[in-house]
Amino acid sequence: MKHPEYQYLDLMREILDKGIVQTDKGTGVKTYSLFGKQIRFDLAKGFPLLTTKKVYWKGVLHELYWFLSGQSNIDYLVKNNVHIWDDYPYKLYKAKAEKGDVPMLTKDEFIAKIGTDSSFAQKYGELKYIYGELWRRWPTKDPKRTVDQVKWALQEVMDDPDCHNAIVNSWNPEFLYRMAKEEEACRFPICHNMFQLNVKDGKLCLQLYQRSADIFLGVPFNIGSYALLTHVLAKLAGYEVGEYVHTFGDVHIYENHLEAVKEQLAREPKAFPTVRIDDGATSLETFRPEHVILENYDSHPPIKAELTVAGGYIEKKPATA
Repeated sequence: MKHPEYQYLDLMREILDKGIVQTDKGTGVKTYSLFGKQIRFDLAKGFPLLTTKKVYWKGVLHELYWFLSGQSNIDYLVKNNVHIWDDYPYKLYKAKAEKGDVPMLTKDEFIAKIGTDSSFAQKYGELKYIYGELWRRWPTKDPKRTVDQVKWALQEVMDDPDCHNAIVNSWNPEFLYRMAKEEEACRFPICHNMFQLNVKDGKLCLQLYQRSADIFLGVPFNIGSYALLTHVLAKLAGYEVGEYVHTFGDVHIYENHLEAVKEQLAREPKAFPTVRIDDGATSLETFRPEHVILENYDSHPPIKAELTVAGGYIEKKPATA
């Protein structure tokens, strides 16, 4: 059988060959883009942590815990030496500094202060209306009430294995783009915006819908994260793992990633690793990163590429005379 990683590699190749050139409005960066694609993995046959380049497993693990525990301040990630979210709160802080509202700090100075000054972290490390908050603390019209979507979806598939409604959504129009009040708009682009749980033959399956996907840098990370989420939720619900399905809206290659993509496409996949969840994980409240054991991960070396901080809220330009 063809190695399942070729689904990812073949999609990258298709984007190279057939992608439509588009330009990100906020940054001016070009992408090569396709729309409406899908890949799927049988988790009983291996854990899809891609092998044609090394995936940052520590980041996958701690970010998923950060989401699942309902956190939205980068303080936890910084203290665990995971820096994949540093750019976004720094971008907000830098905008304040350029207006003279706060002292100007370099990105390194800003992150160091987040990790050592709890009051500074509380004020400037928070990212409102992102995954952890929306998964576990969705805001409602009643300011005293939030909705724990993950706990609800997990209970649904436990109570009714035949249910079709176990959906967790991160797309809240009240706080997104120009649907939002300008002062309330989320400055981070919600990209992997919905997932659904479904039980088939006693196995828990999960499908992710990702409305915008950077296939070279972001997608390998997203595959690992949501495949791991499937394992964790299956363990907590008492099911075996089934399929992980990854459905894309716009899936693209940034123009400055083209050579890196070609380098990766020249590599042959290796056997997938395995993941198991320790019995110490008995609920969402007791789950911890140390309950996850990754075994036999053998990959090709990393391939570096620059992150483009694109998407999210675009400030309205003042009218010209």
